[in-house]
Amino acid sequence: MIRTGFILSVVLAASLGLACPACGSKTRCTVDVLVIGGTTSGTAAAIASACEGAATLVVEPTPMLGGMISAQGVAAIDGNHQMPSGLWNEFREAIRRHYGGANAVATGWVSNTLFEPHVADSVFKAMAAAEPLLEVRHGYRLVEVYKRGRQVTGARFVDETGGRLDVSARVTIDATDLGDALPLSGTSYRLGMDARADTGEALAPEQANDIVQDLTFVAILKDYGKGADKTIPRPAGYDPAEFAHSCQTAEGKPISAEVMLNYGRLPNGKYMINWPVNGNDVYLNVVGLPYAERDAALRPAREKTLRFVYYIQHELGFRNLGIADDEFPTADGLACLPYHREGRRLDGVIRMTLDDVTARYDRPAALYRTGISVGDYPVDHHHDCRPEIGKIPFPPVPSFSIPAGVMIPARTENLIVSDKAISVSNLINGSTRLQPVVLLTGQAAGTLAALAAKQGCAPREIPVRRLQAALLAQKAYIAPLYDVKPDDPDFEVLQRIAATGILRMTGEPFQWANRSWFYPDRTISVGEFSRGLHDYAPQVEVTDDTALLTAASASELLRKAGGTIAASSDTRPITRREAARMTDAALHPFDRDVDFEGNLK
Repeated sequence: MIRTGFILSVVLAASLGLACPACGSKTRCTVDVLVIGGTTSGTAAAIASACEGAATLVVEPTPMLGGMISAQGVAAIDGNHQMPSGLWNEFREAIRRHYGGANAVATGWVSNTLFEPHVADSVFKAMAAAEPLLEVRHGYRLVEVYKRGRQVTGARFVDETGGRLDVSARVTIDATDLGDALPLSGTSYRLGMDARADTGEALAPEQANDIVQDLTFVAILKDYGKGADKTIPRPAGYDPAEFAHSCQTAEGKPISAEVMLNYGRLPNGKYMINWPVNGNDVYLNVVGLPYAERDAALRPAREKTLRFVYYIQHELGFRNLGIADDEFPTADGLACLPYHREGRRLDGVIRMTLDDVTARYDRPAALYRTGISVGDYPVDHHHDCRPEIGKIPFPPVPSFSIPAGVMIPARTENLIVSDKAISVSNLINGSTRLQPVVLLTGQAAGTLAALAAKQGCAPREIPVRRLQAALLAQKAYIAPLYDVKPDDPDFEVLQRIAATGILRMTGEPFQWANRSWFYPDRTISVGEFSRGLHDYAPQVEVTDDTALLTAASASELLRKAGGTIAASSDTRPITRREAARMTDAALHPFDRDVDFEGNLK
């Protein structure tokens, strides 16, 4: 990511007003961008915002930064292994350097990238500390969102001692796990499963309900060595029958206890206990509860994890595995917060559904043109604790983009939404909730906030293409290309052309890491090129010509589309990469903005 120089940052800090006095009973701050929640997306948003030159404050209730992958202990990354985009790639490279390379973090079978939560916290804190325009405040929770008419103008926070933090901001980002700023700001949202008639998704239930995915209180176990006995006291209500079927796969195939534990095996002899198969998932819907009441309501989830830990130690015989004493500053040693897979979901200017992923080129809205982050994970829902839901037969999906409009409320101004509270359907939330996607959406949210704050306009007024261009400059993906990496000399060109749809991606569902291919070194037919150009320039007639596209035929079609390009006599077939370069140079199609539905302006 391209970072602002130190001297320039200091000047900007002075001019933009990053001024928070020392903590006291009542503190007032004025910033360009306020990020509510140092979650996975919130931390990325804050770093990106400061990097773009905006005076930024992130406020986080726990002492850790990083949300899911630190304070919540989900230290095994799901997805995006082959899409090293933006801040996700920066974070992963820092993790790899810490442990000694990519192989050193491929320790468990659930992921290619596993690490200790406290290391993730230290990496994020180091990244944040490198930004002079960024301040982090720990220990405060959100209690009020300030508004003037439809415009959010800041927020109020309190700490455990009753200390108050009042923040005024040009732009505010709700990066909380559960979308806590939405009701406080009067912003419309949804909760639970959508009705089929509402989203048009065939797999949605006929009637809407308020059921969210199961949550988990993660434990990190540590190997204290042969002969050690770290067995915790027998928890109240313990019954080994509760976990008798935990040593099996989701399909019911028996596995050994070692295989079950190695699911989340971390470096340095630690194990992430986030096991969905008759393990420590639990159904609790605490979304609507006031923050102060959540701890008590979540106690059953902590207790279930403690019972599972005791089962692993006492019944399975792993007495040497004790709750890690160097991860979380909590009384029981479990994660600071539960792993919420789902909370409130914004009513945005657009809503992304499962069908927008499975049929991206056949939808009324061309949302693929508006991508601001990417993901490749299948649709993954946890509902085993509510068996009446049944198994949802999710279709295979390709890798996908998150559209810009999911971050923008339909009616509230100067509020951007990230993390899991973006405007998506309940079904596709099963893919958009994963750590790299959330992190990258946060990067986009922070970039958008900074652009809006610096220009003095509402976030919805920033052109989609301007936001995408800023992200591309940060080596972040806007199109989910499996076969074009940031070190490709044509990375930005191919990303731009893929985002126009003139040269389309080919989707491929593939195990747990789905793909979208650009195939830059393949040839292309005249007919295929004409179809892509027709969407951009209707005066180009669509043909069924199966002849391979040449420089001569490409230049002729580009001139018909209004491009500035000399005629060519070269009849050599060209590759999709060459066609993309010619299109980019002749038409500059990415310079033509699109609205939030992907319609060309």
